[in-house]
Amino acid sequence: MGEPRMVMVKEAQSPPFVVAKDTAKEDLGGGITRQILGYGPEIMVVRVWFEKDAVGDVHSHRHSQSTYVESGKFEVFIDGTKQVLEAGDSFYIAPHLDHGAVCLEAGVLIDTFSPLREDFLGIEG
Repeated sequence: MGEPRMVMVKEAQSPPFVVAKDTAKEDLGGGITRQILGYGPEIMVVRVWFEKDAVGDVHSHRHSQSTYVESGKFEVFIDGTKQVLEAGDSFYIAPHLDHGAVCLEAGVLIDTFSPLREDFLGIEG
């Protein structure tokens, strides 16, 4: 089967079918890896792997975000409140709220953004 092919993303829409094994992963450093899955102008799904103790720094953005904890355990910070979440849990972040996460047990988050994250694609928003 070979290695997943690397695809430069410069469009505001993914192909209709996104096969994970054929889709590039981006090492963000600090024990975090990201894979952009299906997206269009109004929505984007991203899988993010975290090693234990990896930190998603506190930040904010203009996008609505809903995240599903696929596996692992995370301490999630949203707008001054912290909550420990594990597999099966989820959280919602309204636009412009400060948020971040610390990975307590290695795991995966499935992030959904609206509209899509232009910065993840390297295109102007």
